[in-house]
Amino acid sequence: MKPRILIVEDERHIGIPLKFNCDAEGYETTLVEDGPSALRLLGQTATAFDLVILDLMLPQMSGYTVLENLRRMGVQVPVLILSARTLSEDRVRGFDLGADQYMTKPFELPELLSRVRGLLARHAQIRGQGVVAAPVRDEIYEFAECLVDFARHEVTVRGEPRSLTALEMKLFRFFTEHEGVVLTRNQLLDNVWGFDSNSTARTVDNFIARLRQHFELDPAKPRHFLSVRGVGYRFVQNPQERAETADDSV
Repeated sequence: MKPRILIVEDERHIGIPLKFNCDAEGYETTLVEDGPSALRLLGQTATAFDLVILDLMLPQMSGYTVLENLRRMGVQVPVLILSARTLSEDRVRGFDLGADQYMTKPFELPELLSRVRGLLARHAQIRGQGVVAAPVRDEIYEFAECLVDFARHEVTVRGEPRSLTALEMKLFRFFTEHEGVVLTRNQLLDNVWGFDSNSTARTVDNFIARLRQHFELDPAKPRHFLSVRGVGYRFVQNPQERAETADDSV
């Protein structure tokens, strides 16, 4: 089955050529020009699309509102924001609402298609390319009162389900694979965001804040996702088993 992409773009001179090029890449692409239409399509089924390319300045409903409603609905499809807004606060707001990547207009088509390929590959890996018959033990991670099933993309925190984006899941998994190790922001950018050269240290900080909101009892006083002043971050599975270092700032 072809990967399915939804493009939400009201500027036809951008949306139509973008759809044409995505179709030429072998994707099944749908183009809509306003937010309500996008939400109607995305609300029909949580797996209707594999990727959303989302403009921010849309008629009837902003892209921010579309993204906020999308995540509130529990739809965790990857979202690539494509916008003429270039301010840092616009990027921060987009990431805070659950965007996976952010590109500014004007853009280079080869770079955009590269990001599309990366997000689709990541999403397919997380979804396991189909139904998982039974959980694989290596795909299950438990700490405190949290349970994460990477294969099914399911998260439960203190008995309540949580919705994580594909990028949040990838970042969390990287932390679990390096439990107890101090990771710099550049290491996280290289290994989690990869080719996304527009992401910055501030992007990492925003995503750490989101993981704390998901998992920590008190996000203001984290016990698992620790800041290491002047260096980066460290994930601790069992804080009671590890002595806190003097550099840890929580």
